Amino acid sequence: MPNEFDMAAFEADLDATLERGHEAFRGEYGTELNELFGLSREEIDEITPGIIDLQIYDELISVVKEASRVNLSHVLLKQRIERLGDIAVEIARRVPSLVRILGA
Repeated sequence: MPNEFDMAAFEADLDATLERGHEAFRGEYGTELNELFGLSREEIDEITPGIIDLQIYDELISVVKEASRVNLSHVLLKQRIERLGDIAVEIARRVPSLVRILGA
């Protein structure tokens, strides 16, 4: 028998995800998130054209969101961004508030 879609579970998961998102924007790195979301596709494509940069951009946003939600220290956020790799660091360097965290 095929798995049935559980709408109640979906709604609960969605509500939890939305709440985490709200917490992230109220957290330590709300400004950084706003600046990240302000980057254009063209700015991201200047780093490396193609889909990989968008995937890494999405991962970077996820890292900053979660760091903001839990008020992660700047040092630990910097380490986590660096673990995403050179493309993530280059994208982060397009955001003035993240440049301060990453160091010049």
